[in-house]
Amino acid sequence: MGANVRSMTGYGRGEHIAEDRKFTIELKSVNHRYNDISIKLPRSLASLEDKIKKHIMKQVFRGKTDVYIGFETFAMDDVEVKLNETLAQAYVEKLKTLQQNLNLEGGSFLDLAAKFPDVITIDKPQKDEKVIWEALMPALDEAVTRFVAMRQTEGEALKKDILTKAERIKTLTAEVKERSPLVVDEYKERLNNRLKDLLGGIDVDPQRIATEVAVFADRGCVDEEITRLESHLIQLADILEKGGQVGRKLDFLVQEMNRESNTIASKANDIQIVQATIELKSEIEKIREQIQNLE
Repeated sequence: MGANVRSMTGYGRGEHIAEDRKFTIELKSVNHRYNDISIKLPRSLASLEDKIKKHIMKQVFRGKTDVYIGFETFAMDDVEVKLNETLAQAYVEKLKTLQQNLNLEGGSFLDLAAKFPDVITIDKPQKDEKVIWEALMPALDEAVTRFVAMRQTEGEALKKDILTKAERIKTLTAEVKERSPLVVDEYKERLNNRLKDLLGGIDVDPQRIATEVAVFADRGCVDEEITRLESHLIQLADILEKGGQVGRKLDFLVQEMNRESNTIASKANDIQIVQATIELKSEIEKIREQIQNLE
């Protein structure tokens, strides 16, 4: 049994509280050609951004993933209130000057000075990175686990649907394979009857008939295309069964399947083969659209 097949769309959330610190992490992803991980986190955790990204990339290999990290702290050690006394004094001096110039009543400027920018600031000092990382990790692991599980569930559903469509393509390919030699036989009979009519019922030279039929058969022969298409279908099932990162492999394979179906369509000289080819191309296109969602 191979690895799971994963979709590139998913969502996962994790939360952890440790020593009055609460971490909330969310991961969301959509389709993308490469592995693009974007992290939004508080400034106080900025030093951990690269470490978080590398941790996620151990389990996420493709897609555009947005990571949102929330950090709340209730620990007194994590908050530091700073007072800029020099700035406050400067504000007060200016306020006193304004009071004198406008002949205003005296009073305390404490409330007013405290409201001015940068007089009182709240800082979140950088704590020991190892301590913060160990507190963040459980939330990150929970979020990634749920995220990957959702992608696997969606991926397995896509796999099942793709294999169903592949079975339909297999059936249509078999129909074309069975029909092709009959088309040649029917052409031979029509050609023989038409020439008899033109020659007034006189028997036609068998060699001439054989030559014309050989040209017709060669021009409409799709044996190679059918063989390659059958081989591609076997590879498709094998890749899905092995699982893992299948998106790019399947994308290339479906391009090849589409090329073979186009060649069959261009050679088709029979309405039944044309109809089967149209449906075959439609099923291949549906698979192509679905594999765009696979990691």
